[in-house]
Amino acid sequence: MTTSETRPATPGQQPHPVSGGPIVQLPTAFGDFVAQAWTDLETGAEHLAVSSPRPAADGTAPLVRLHSECLTGDVFGSYRCDCGEQLAYALELIHEKGGTLLYLRGQEGRGIGLANKIKAYALQEAGFDTVEANEQLGLPVDARCYKAAAQILAEMGLQEVRLLSNNPDKQDRLAEAGVRVVEMVATEVPSREQNLRYLQTKKDRMDHRLVLDMQPAAAEPGAGPRGFEHEQD
Repeated sequence: MTTSETRPATPGQQPHPVSGGPIVQLPTAFGDFVAQAWTDLETGAEHLAVSSPRPAADGTAPLVRLHSECLTGDVFGSYRCDCGEQLAYALELIHEKGGTLLYLRGQEGRGIGLANKIKAYALQEAGFDTVEANEQLGLPVDARCYKAAAQILAEMGLQEVRLLSNNPDKQDRLAEAGVRVVEMVATEVPSREQNLRYLQTKKDRMDHRLVLDMQPAAAEPGAGPRGFEHEQD
């Protein structure tokens, strides 16, 4: 089944319309996966499910990562964020233990878009934190919606998951959409000099489950000024 016309997210609630394509092999640097593209029929956004071909061990709920698109971190390896490193960590863990990563496009900058994200960066360089920067632009702190993600998981038969995230808001949003999170699995990666302030903001102002009791990773030569922030998870 690849569309959501008969399976509501929760009783009494209309399902979010999504449509899935063919399942194909996806060999990667992190191992062999299978991939399936999904279209949000309401917004037109195209998402990608990347799954381990092996089942979760011992009948446990599969690992699931909802990864918001981050061009600067995922593609260019920006040290302003930990997005690319979280993506790599999640793929390695999912390949090893079974599960699925949903790569959610159209969620750049916590949903404000690439151009606005760069504007927010400029405000962060002027001294605002990531929350304040969005507010200065008149934008939501987090504009993302997970209804399509939840419906995709339901269509894939993943109605109970172990969520790879440090963000409890994702757990709450999935629960509202009918997906039960039986466990939150931390995805904290070593902080860097360039993103430590942002990670502290996420912990203090956005309730992310971060420890931050380690020394940040040393900055690479030529990595740029200190104190940069990012916008994901």
